[in-house]
Amino acid sequence: MPGLDWLTARPVAHRGLHDAAAGIVENTASAFSAAVAGGYAIECDLQLSADGEAMVFHDDRLGRLTGRDDAVKSLSATELKAIVFRATPDRMLTLGELCDLVAGRVTLVLELKSHFDRETALAARVAAVLESYAGPVAAMSFDPVMVRGLRSAASGLPRGLVAQSRIDPEVRTVSRWDYAAAALSARPHFLAWSVADLPGVWPLLGRWGFGLPLLTWTVRSEADRHRAARWADQMIFEGFRP
Repeated sequence: MPGLDWLTARPVAHRGLHDAAAGIVENTASAFSAAVAGGYAIECDLQLSADGEAMVFHDDRLGRLTGRDDAVKSLSATELKAIVFRATPDRMLTLGELCDLVAGRVTLVLELKSHFDRETALAARVAAVLESYAGPVAAMSFDPVMVRGLRSAASGLPRGLVAQSRIDPEVRTVSRWDYAAAALSARPHFLAWSVADLPGVWPLLGRWGFGLPLLTWTVRSEADRHRAARWADQMIFEGFRP
């Protein structure tokens, strides 16, 4: 896909510009507002609620950030929006509310979470919400089937494949051949690779062999910054201000 310079133009704040010591929790309106104020692009995570809404939250369960141990997918969007993050006034956002908050001022990079169960309802919902959004936005997932779902639901939306060398338990349930076939059929426009794996054959083949923009995550240290600057087009960072 031509014209993706905007995707790599600015460092990307991982889950927003969060700072727990300052009371700014990841994936909240406060973290996103701080990123906008700093002029950084925003990476965030999306999960599906029980009633099919795209919610901005990373974990499968609420416990780490809210004190409630419910699964995100077990509650409706209304119920999830009523839950307060620990020691903050922030509440969970829908994707639509995130879009209203950012309003095209910085780039959004949306990671769609998946259980590698071939379910792509989240991709369909994301595509529906973004139909009315005019700002710069891209979507990505570790699950190539989800990326393929994005291709089907919103072919014009820039889509990316997130990857790392270490294989998570969920991904181990997918055969290498099925993963490769799904990745090829998804036709990603960009890659987001673990900084710990750079330089590596596959991310560099994608970048230099196929011309795919390469984001790298999650950059936290000075060594990570040097590796990202040498081998990737842009970093997804946290814990400092570039």
